[in-house]
Amino acid sequence: MRITVIGAGYVGLVTAACLADLGNDVICNDIDKDKISKLNQGMVPIYEPGLNDLIKRNRKEKRIVFTTSLKEAVGKSEVIFIAVGTPPKENGEADLTHVEAVAMGIARYMTSYHLVVEKSTTPVETGMWIKRTLEANARKGVRFDVASNPEFLREGSAIEDFMHPDRIVIGVESKKAKDILLELYRPLGAKVIVTNINSAEIIKHASNSFLATKISFINAVANVCEKAGADIEEVARGMGFDKRIGRAFLNAGIGFGGFCFPKDIEAFIHISDKLGYDFELLKAVKRINEKQRTVLIGKIEKVVWNIKGKTIAVLGLAFKPNTDDMRFAPAVEIIERLIGEGAVIKAYDPQSMERARAIPELKNVKFCRGPYDAVKGAECAVILTEWNEFKEIDLKKVKKLLKQPVIIDGRNIYDPKKMKELGFRYYCIGRAAA
Repeated sequence: MRITVIGAGYVGLVTAACLADLGNDVICNDIDKDKISKLNQGMVPIYEPGLNDLIKRNRKEKRIVFTTSLKEAVGKSEVIFIAVGTPPKENGEADLTHVEAVAMGIARYMTSYHLVVEKSTTPVETGMWIKRTLEANARKGVRFDVASNPEFLREGSAIEDFMHPDRIVIGVESKKAKDILLELYRPLGAKVIVTNINSAEIIKHASNSFLATKISFINAVANVCEKAGADIEEVARGMGFDKRIGRAFLNAGIGFGGFCFPKDIEAFIHISDKLGYDFELLKAVKRINEKQRTVLIGKIEKVVWNIKGKTIAVLGLAFKPNTDDMRFAPAVEIIERLIGEGAVIKAYDPQSMERARAIPELKNVKFCRGPYDAVKGAECAVILTEWNEFKEIDLKKVKKLLKQPVIIDGRNIYDPKKMKELGFRYYCIGRAAA
């Protein structure tokens, strides 16, 4: 098929590259001239395992091209995916100005039938507004369909998620739109759920909100475990064997971050408010998640006493491992608050430091060459991202380099018994301190 993906961010690039790898002719369009120029030179602007090789292979086979020309992108395609950003406004509502602008541009350049698919995470009824925009601006007699096809890609494993999905959701209004999308995704052999457009839009928000709820629930239980002398890892393991619950997303820590969960929860709360429903559960999920940062800072204060003037090593900046994404990363708020109390921060992350340097709240951080450079002379080390590099670090060397043998682990990556044997004072989430 001839496909255009508008938006060269995390979702757009992965979608474009994977669709090209399935044998389609794909155009990836973005208004960012610098980004498109780099992509045409073979430079991928984001870190996602396997994406660089995937794009390189499909550029060589001429199955994917990059352009800033929306006219070219629309004119040479039959299916158009909208994958532009929908950032939150101050009130939590999704900002859909980019979606509207793209819809108007598509309408301007359509001369024949197109299937326009919203891939971005959008509030319910966005498909209706896209349809109205196309109707109001398209040339007379030009036919089109609108569909919703929400993405369920996890940063760090996005290509695997695209190529081996547990389900594909398509929201459609016509048989033609349904048949096109079924044929497009047929090579994946995945379960396809066909709904109307409104249901597909809500499935995305409901899915992310439920997973976020699971994380906040286990973090709340972790706080109870600490007070009761229980071990959250054992509690989560015991819960996870119940097939109605499952073990996934039952990892206690400093809470979720990234662009999707915080944004989607805010948007779903706002959507519900507009529809006349007070989604109190999601408001509690949000509060619990935010409180976990305070829980971690409380542990640091307990260890170093007065934070002012103390050097603290931070290992991990990205919101999760295997990505360089710093959007809504818990590390930003935690570091900002520590600096506000007068701490000196030395930090290291395997992938995200270039992005971190551009964040105003982190301007006073000393970014280090490696984990050992970060912990050298520090009062304590704080784990904020569960990178494998930190799981496999030489802890004996870390102990020698630290001013005191103290680790505050916001991701529970070490065994408390082993840490005690090594002579560390080890503080984690929902487990007894070693």
